Amino acid sequence: MPTKTFESITSDLLVALPNPSKQAYEINIKIPEFTFLGVQEQPDFATLYLTFYPKGKIIELKALKHYVYQLRDIVVSYERLINIFYDHLMEVYEPERLRVVMNCNPRGGISSRLTIDSDWKSRGGEEKYKDWMPDVDEWQRLD
Repeated sequence: MPTKTFESITSDLLVALPNPSKQAYEINIKIPEFTFLGVQEQPDFATLYLTFYPKGKIIELKALKHYVYQLRDIVVSYERLINIFYDHLMEVYEPERLRVVMNCNPRGGISSRLTIDSDWKSRGGEEKYKDWMPDVDEWQRLD
């Protein structure tokens, strides 16, 4: 079977539903069985956390599950994968805010945590939410 690379990842599986509220609220999503093939074509495992402040659209969770499943046989680095994932979610859902945290399981005795937040100035955000500071993401450390 030919190897699939990051170019094979598509956002076509993501489905947006209309937001049922015009009021502000936060959606937290945990994906504890996030799997993909690392650059050495060995399985990598992570827990993914999404913090989502919707505007006009919300995430259809079954579609998100199918999107995540497509990654299981994709050869990609952690760094590229979190950026692709983030870009696809921003493109499809156009949220007020999106924060993606990927806690990668240890491989060779080393684990890593990658984070992207649309609120960061370097990502075009206004830095109006200060909860991205390292000492306040407590919900992500409950594992």
